[in-house]
Amino acid sequence: MADLGLVRFVVIGVGHIGKRHAVLIMANPACQLVALIDNREGFSLSSEFTDVPKFASLDEFILSEIPAEVLCVCTPNYLHYTHTLRGLALGLHVVCEKPMALAATHSQHMIATAKAAGKHIFCVMQNRYSPPAVWLRSVLEQELLGEVYHVQVNCFWNRDARYYTPLSWRGNAQQDGGTLFTQFSHFIDMLYWLFGDFRDIRGQFRNFNHQGLTDFEDSGFLQFELERGGLCTFNYSTSVPGQNLESSMTIISERGSIKIDGQYMNQVSQCQIQDYQMPDLPASEPANNYGPYSGSAANHKYVIENVVHTLKHGGAVSTNASDGFKVVELIERIYALKETVQQQSHLQLPASNTIDHLP
Repeated sequence: MADLGLVRFVVIGVGHIGKRHAVLIMANPACQLVALIDNREGFSLSSEFTDVPKFASLDEFILSEIPAEVLCVCTPNYLHYTHTLRGLALGLHVVCEKPMALAATHSQHMIATAKAAGKHIFCVMQNRYSPPAVWLRSVLEQELLGEVYHVQVNCFWNRDARYYTPLSWRGNAQQDGGTLFTQFSHFIDMLYWLFGDFRDIRGQFRNFNHQGLTDFEDSGFLQFELERGGLCTFNYSTSVPGQNLESSMTIISERGSIKIDGQYMNQVSQCQIQDYQMPDLPASEPANNYGPYSGSAANHKYVIENVVHTLKHGGAVSTNASDGFKVVELIERIYALKETVQQQSHLQLPASNTIDHLP
C-alpha cells in the first residue's frame, strides 16, 4: 500500500471520461493520482493536472518507475482488453471502463489473468449507484412487486456528426463495437443486475440516419424473457435530433407498477405498489456532460470509493469482472442475432436501411 495509506492511481486515456476519473481520484482524500497516460498530440503540454506526470505510453510510464496500485483504463473500447492485461502484468489492479471488452472470450481471459495475478478488475457500471436503481433493487429483493409480468426499457439518445468525428474510433465496427457496447451497455447491465439472464432474444435493427457515420445500427427493438420472470422489450436509438430524449424503465407486476425515467433513469415518476409508501430518495447525480452531448449519470466517484474500500479493507467489488463479462456476452448474443436478421431481411429492405455485417 502507498505511503500514508493513499491508493495510487494511473489513468490511461485522458479524454472526457478519463478526465472524469482523474478529477475524482484527486478529490478523494484516500487517493493519489500519480500519472496520466495519453498519446494524443499536445496532451503532454496540457495545463490540466499541472503537477501530475504525463506519459505518451505505458512503456514510458514503466520506465519512470513511479509506484502505483491501480490502473484506470479509459482508452477506446478496442483497447480495454490489451491495456487491462498490461496493467495486470505490471502487478496493478484495474478499473476498466465499459465495455469490459468487445468479445466474451477476451473478458474471460481478463478474468483468468486477474485471478492468476491475485488482482481485481473493477468494471465501471456506475448506473447501479443511482438512487432510483438502488431503491428498485431493494424493492425486487424484498419481493414487494410479487410476480413481474413485463419490463420495458426505452433509451432514446442523440449521437450525430458532432460525436462521430472523422477518423475517430467511434463508429468503426472493430474499434467501437456498436451502439449497444458504447451507448447502452449500462442499461443491458441494469436489466441483468435486476432481473438476471436473457432468454429467447428476438429483435430488429436499423440504421436510419447514420450512414457514413457508423458501420452499424443506430436503432433497435429487442424482445426477450427474463431469467427471474417476465417479458422484456428493449427499445434503443441514437437517432434523436439535437439532444438525448429519455432513458426509462417501466415495470408491470402482480402487486403494482413502477416507472423510472428522465434522460438517464434519474427519477422515479410512478410508483404504485399495494400497501407500500415510497420513501424519499437522495438526489441523483447529474449526467456526464461532454459538451454537445451527454452520457449516463456521473456516479464514478462511487466506483473509486469501492476501489479504495476493497483494497484497504478487503470488501467486495461492487461491479465485478464476472458481471462485466456477462454484459459483453449478452451484447454478443444480441449482435449474433442481428447478423441473422440482416441475412433474412437484406433483400426486403431499402439499401439505406440495411446494416453492415459486424466482424
